[in-house]
Amino acid sequence: MLIVHLVLTLNLPYVVSLKGRRKVVNSIKDRLRRKNIAVVDISGEYAKEAQLELLFFAGSPNEANDKVEKIYNTLSASFPTIDIELEYEIL
Repeated sequence: MLIVHLVLTLNLPYVVSLKGRRKVVNSIKDRLRRKNIAVVDISGEYAKEAQLELLFFAGSPNEANDKVEKIYNTLSASFPTIDIELEYEIL
């Protein structure tokens, strides 16, 4: 069993307040939690950027890479106006 640790950095160009960022981040967190992924918001105080840490388990490196790709594709399709940077490590 492998643990996968992801850090998502989100660039939110159309958000103007922390309340707006929280709305977007909570929507993303809800989507990911439905897929059995633990999500924590580690964002700072700047409203146009957000960071999320994700953890999930995978049975093999291929399964981990597939799930990371699926996460990225899902978020890109659901939130096309958000620039998403993804860094991950398999432990």
